[in-house]
Amino acid sequence: MIDEHTESKRSGSFWRELPILLGVAILVAVLVRFFVLQTFYIPSPSMEHTLNVWDRVLVNKLVYDFREPRRGEIVVFRAPTEWQSGTEGEDFIKRIIGVSGDHVVCCDDQERLMINGHSLDEPFIYTDADGKQDPAADEKFDITVPAGRLWVMGDHRSASGDSLEHWEQSEDIQAATIKTDSIVGRAFTIFWPVSRATWLSVPKEFDSIPDPAQAN
Repeated sequence: MIDEHTESKRSGSFWRELPILLGVAILVAVLVRFFVLQTFYIPSPSMEHTLNVWDRVLVNKLVYDFREPRRGEIVVFRAPTEWQSGTEGEDFIKRIIGVSGDHVVCCDDQERLMINGHSLDEPFIYTDADGKQDPAADEKFDITVPAGRLWVMGDHRSASGDSLEHWEQSEDIQAATIKTDSIVGRAFTIFWPVSRATWLSVPKEFDSIPDPAQAN
């Protein structure tokens, strides 16, 4: 049987420990956000309809500490100064199309991008209400991605400020690509709105793309 004195001591202990528990919980949340996971919202139509405006995504900030970014992954990155609209430290979200050493060309005879000599089907590219799909690119190009950099594009090609747009403006491959170490993390799920919740997996079409050294 627990007497009133013991119960009073336990109650007093709980209230003394509560600020410590809250402090620990806040610290854990801050550490998780800073080092592991972070939420981002989508402010523009550049990734429609893979990501719609105001979708919320969860980003893994640790994954690239253990491996290199891969084609087909959707990444959040710190935008190069030339890409920014005036907001210092602006973050962008795009899909990786080419990694270091990749030879990316537009286009084959079916108007598909080619990576290391292999044509890439892109069913994720934006399709409008009438069923018309954006072209893979609005101009022909032929580039090789420099070491330590990535060629990134939005899924809504006609509404995306991305590697292709900056290549068309300058034909400077450095200006048209982003540094690998500018990546904040990989977006791996839409968690809001609940009706659109889904995993952001790499489309299977990227599986057959050969590495540059293996390309014929």
